[in-house]
Amino acid sequence: MVKRIRQALAQLHRCERGAEGLEKLLLLAALILPLLGILIFYGSDIRDWLVDLWDRMRTDSEQLAP
Repeated sequence: MVKRIRQALAQLHRCERGAEGLEKLLLLAALILPLLGILIFYGSDIRDWLVDLWDRMRTDSEQLAP
């Protein structure tokens, strides 16, 4: 009984099936979390910049229209 448990634990310890998926998840989190922080911190500035850019483009296109 103890031998079976020891073998099962040893086999589980050697198993690396989920390691690659976990590495990908950690890499993705390492990329997304800083971007999310930037969006939260600078969100209103980015929004204002995009609205201003859109308004300028719309004004320029209206001036070019015959």
